[in-house]
Amino acid sequence: MARHFDTLETRSADERADTMRRELPRQLAAARGLPGYAATLAEVDPDAITGVETLASLPVLRKSDLVARQAASAPFGGLTTLPVSGFAHVFQSPGPIYEPGGRGHDWWRMGRFLHACGIGKGDIVQNCFGYHLTPAGMIFENGARAVGAAVLPAGTGQTDLQARAAHDVGVTAYAGTPDYLKVILDRAEDLGLPLRITRAAVGGGALFPSLRQEYADRGITCLQSYATADLGNIAYESAAMDGMIVDEGVIVEIVTPGTGTPVAEGEVGEVVVTSLNPDYPLIRFATGDLSAVMPGHSPCGRTNMRIKGWMGRADQTTKIKGMFVRPEQVAALVARHSEVHRARVIARREGERDLMIVRLEADGAAGDGGERYAASVVDALKMKATIEVVPRGSLPNDGKVIEDQRSYD
Repeated sequence: MARHFDTLETRSADERADTMRRELPRQLAAARGLPGYAATLAEVDPDAITGVETLASLPVLRKSDLVARQAASAPFGGLTTLPVSGFAHVFQSPGPIYEPGGRGHDWWRMGRFLHACGIGKGDIVQNCFGYHLTPAGMIFENGARAVGAAVLPAGTGQTDLQARAAHDVGVTAYAGTPDYLKVILDRAEDLGLPLRITRAAVGGGALFPSLRQEYADRGITCLQSYATADLGNIAYESAAMDGMIVDEGVIVEIVTPGTGTPVAEGEVGEVVVTSLNPDYPLIRFATGDLSAVMPGHSPCGRTNMRIKGWMGRADQTTKIKGMFVRPEQVAALVARHSEVHRARVIARREGERDLMIVRLEADGAAGDGGERYAASVVDALKMKATIEVVPRGSLPNDGKVIEDQRSYD
């Protein structure tokens, strides 16, 4: 396999700046003509936006803006250059937020990451990202096609069948959330099914050092990507495992959380991304994630900017078991039950798996096992949880509705 996916990865700083001077005004011109940007970009001169410094003068687009714009102009908020019928797929993420999926080669640019993982022709990828409504499954399948690998579209759940299929098909690589691979490996071991997996491309959750080491001890190289449903691949690890390399199809800024003001190199701030995808030109899209720019280039030879990877959330939105849980979802849960006054979602680790605890302050229900709320929790938060019902006044008065107690050291 070639060392790099293409020549874009090893461009000089001058070459990359020249490309930005050409492509950024073109992307701004396309965005300015869309109804979803009419209120924010109408007065912008695209030819004046030629680099990161001038890009920083534009307003930031947030997830909440997407929800509002999509409510006014369904399903994509007037932010796409193609009609709905011009896309291959339409996805729905919690919010709800609708995302398009394109027909083009490596539309989400995930092939670059899979190539960095050493995945290519001759590999069979067990894709354990979800295929139902949300786009992660198709994002990674599209990337596998770009590098010439075959795909076992496994999705989530049914671990016994997953282990059996991995053995029978001769799967050589895994794609999915970091902790689910361990579930498959352990189950295959219990069933006496030897597996051939030697590479793992993971995302959708934190890859803890202890888990990465466990995979290494089992002969599996595990690398992670940083991607979103809206933007596709943002940054990815290479075999050097020295920070995350920014993808060639996006422009990344690190800004003071809640603003659009760039921070000094090395300072932690919110990740803001401008996509160069001509079908869906997201301009200065605030991810809500925290990271920081790393100095220098990756030892692997790729020359684009590096970030330190995911360093927490700029808001309380938290990813648990590969799914975002947002404050507005917690509020919706409380609103379902008149006796519930407050709720707090707590994310913890149990072994190498995420655990979600939902604590509910409810009148006359202290000590209740919480079974009466189980269906509401799944409906509002989109996953099961351990439910604890506590007396009124028990939860801390600190404004938090989501608390992440996991250690990322």
